[in-house]
Amino acid sequence: MSDTKPLKRHAALQPLSREHHHGLLLGWKIRSGLSNGVAVERIKAYTDWFSENHLLPHFEVEERHVFPILGDKGHPMVKRALREHRRLKRLFTANDDLAKNLNLIEKELTAHIRYEERVLFTELQTVATPEQLSEIERLHHGQPFVEEWTDRFWE
Repeated sequence: MSDTKPLKRHAALQPLSREHHHGLLLGWKIRSGLSNGVAVERIKAYTDWFSENHLLPHFEVEERHVFPILGDKGHPMVKRALREHRRLKRLFTANDDLAKNLNLIEKELTAHIRYEERVLFTELQTVATPEQLSEIERLHHGQPFVEEWTDRFWE
């Protein structure tokens, strides 16, 4: 068993981590809907709403204000995160073979969030200056997650 304790997330990154939590919940909702035989069109409608209102704005904040702290787009961690963002955007907009795409969204979004939380954000907060972290905090407070969706197919 490892004696290393998890690195406490810097306050500037906590709103992004809370948004990651909602992304993980999206994966759970997709899994629940699919395992309960919910029509894929109902699940897809929710993922479209989630992407437009939560995921794409989150990606924008990361790409504009967070990733540049690690350097240019050539940094291996940034390259991976950007590649995964592009892949997820394609999956969210795909309208063919909905069941397969929803499964891929669930799997790939979960893996992407785990990567950012466990690897990229951990590295970021070890190299970021206090000024850079303050700037993230100033620019992104995070918004409370409001579930503006009445079709609760996952329940």
